[in-house]
Amino acid sequence: MKPNILIIEDNEQNLYLVTFILEKYDYKVIQARNGPQGIQIARQNSPDLILLDIQLPIMDGYDVARELRKFLGKTVPIIAITSYAMPGDREKALEAGCSDYITKPINPDTFISNIEQYLSDRDSKGG
Repeated sequence: MKPNILIIEDNEQNLYLVTFILEKYDYKVIQARNGPQGIQIARQNSPDLILLDIQLPIMDGYDVARELRKFLGKTVPIIAITSYAMPGDREKALEAGCSDYITKPINPDTFISNIEQYLSDRDSKGG
C-alpha cells in the first residue's frame, strides 16, 4: 500500500499539479489549504510524508513546520516546496524543522524520485 502524503498548499495550480503527479503513482493524497488546517489534518491522519508550501495564508510554512515537529517528532519527513530560492532560505526551512527543500516550479520528471527517496529513507530507519 502506498504511503499517505499530506500537501499543505494554498495555490490551486500547484496543489493540482502535485496531487496529479502523486496520484498517478498511486499515492494517497490529503490536501490542506493553510497551515492550521494542515496541522489539524496531520494530527488526525498521521501522514507518511508532508509537502509544505512556505508562503501560506494565516501561518507561514516555517511556523507550520515548527508546530508539526512538536507532535510528529522527527519520524515524518516534511519537505518544503517553495519559490523562495534566495541564499539562506534552505537553511531557514531546515532550522524550522523541514527535512529538505524543493524549489518551485517542481520538475515532474524528478519529483517522484525525490519523494520516494524521503519515504525509503524513512522506511530504512524503521519509520
